[in-house]
Amino acid sequence: MWVILALMSAVLLGGYEVFKKLSVHKNAVIPVLFVSTLTSSLIFLPVTVGSVVYPEFFQSVQLFVPGISFQQHVLIFLKSLLVVSGWILAFYAVKNLPITIVAPIRATGPIWTLLGAILIFSEHLNFYQWIGVIVTLLFFYLLSTTGKSEGINFSTNKWVLFIVAATFLGAASGLYDKFLMRRIDRMAVQAWFSFYQVVILLPVLAISRWRLPVAERTRFHWRWSIPLIGVFLVLADYLYFNALSYEDSMISIISSLRRGGVVISFVVGAVVFHEKNIRRKGIYLAGILIGILLISFGSH
Repeated sequence: MWVILALMSAVLLGGYEVFKKLSVHKNAVIPVLFVSTLTSSLIFLPVTVGSVVYPEFFQSVQLFVPGISFQQHVLIFLKSLLVVSGWILAFYAVKNLPITIVAPIRATGPIWTLLGAILIFSEHLNFYQWIGVIVTLLFFYLLSTTGKSEGINFSTNKWVLFIVAATFLGAASGLYDKFLMRRIDRMAVQAWFSFYQVVILLPVLAISRWRLPVAERTRFHWRWSIPLIGVFLVLADYLYFNALSYEDSMISIISSLRRGGVVISFVVGAVVFHEKNIRRKGIYLAGILIGILLISFGSH
């Protein structure tokens, strides 16, 4: 069951990436991020309040948010700091890079999750995992050659470094999520995470909009795709946390399956934004996903 939930989450994540690209295109990044996260928190506000007022009803529909301790709040706040940092980097990268470059880079996330698991939990790579890592890194390198043909140098372009750093942070978040799911109710994690991300972004928004000179600010344009970022992310994360809550779930496989959503964002990027070298990038993306599947097979 957790595999199906992970696949459904992947589809929603693909839509999330598309709405993100549509929203930040020629738009102010931090306000877009803030409005999308505010949307997520507004979705969870009635659920959290309702869990206090009508606990029996929300328990019956599996949307109950239980009370948690101060220490658990701290753990969730730390997750929010980690995720929001990655989001800021990712949103800027998505604005300034072709989505057909961003999607394959994001697809490499499970490699960093696996390497993190090795460092933290002293796991060892088996034959299939080694092959998967080699295949993924090979096609990642080939992708970088395509980027150079478009004037994007992977080693010096700051937006590439931003999306790589965001992918690292996403991998760290995946490992941390598995840790949290063993200690805190999944609905409590998702609800309070949505509130804390707004708290963290408020000062960031203030600095970006009011501390910078007017001439240096990018104008904010309202688009209906902006709140849809938050809606799709809430639904994707709900399924993701549900999958992680299963005792026999494996973070390496869930992380790999979730990356399948990049196919959706890649295809839409190719069609909507008319980006270059689609065939070559598609082959390299397929190679990266094959490597990720080998890693998942080895983990299983």
